[in-house]
Amino acid sequence: MRIDIITVLPELLQGPFDHSIVKRARDKGLVEIVVHNLRDYTKNKHRKVDDYAFGGGAGMVLQVQPIADCIRKLKSERDYAEVIYMSPDGERFSQPIANELAMKGDLIILCGHYKGVDERVREHFITREISLGDYVLSGGELGAAVVTDALVRLLPGAISDETSALTDSFQDGLVAPPVYSRPAEYEGWKVPDVLLSGHAANIEKWRFEQAVKRTKERRPEMLGD
Repeated sequence: MRIDIITVLPELLQGPFDHSIVKRARDKGLVEIVVHNLRDYTKNKHRKVDDYAFGGGAGMVLQVQPIADCIRKLKSERDYAEVIYMSPDGERFSQPIANELAMKGDLIILCGHYKGVDERVREHFITREISLGDYVLSGGELGAAVVTDALVRLLPGAISDETSALTDSFQDGLVAPPVYSRPAEYEGWKVPDVLLSGHAANIEKWRFEQAVKRTKERRPEMLGD
């Protein structure tokens, strides 16, 4: 899988992909992540990629030309399953979307900045728009890093125990149940007896019940009640 990220601030993405699961996936050749500096595609001698909005108003807008040239160059080299724009008004990112993208193939992710991108980019190049939530960040870089991390960890071989990713919160429509580790007792705080019993069926039943309980308490909208 290959993920191409287009940004005006490539420095923001230097750290997130050089550690932990994403780094291991890159080292294994499971994913190739390429960050493109949008300023490399401008025809402006000052490498300027933004300009004032027609009609007035505060803030600058990313211009269509450098984005169009960058996307066209990438698409001339390979096929992409999606061209994603990180936008506050996109569809809310979720585990099912991460699952879907992890199986799709190569992706382009465009990071918005300033007041956003020229609408013609969205009309003619973007196939999907994704938001992390109902708030605005300084740019789409952090969102692109989150999306990339969420889907890369799902690639076969990225995690040594692949069942771990399949039991994460939201995979079964519930948040994850409580988890415990050694010691079995600390300052009088004990691990539930069922987890020490070795009885697999009872443990799974307890975990499911706890997941339902926690979901009702913290994310009741997930249950549709």
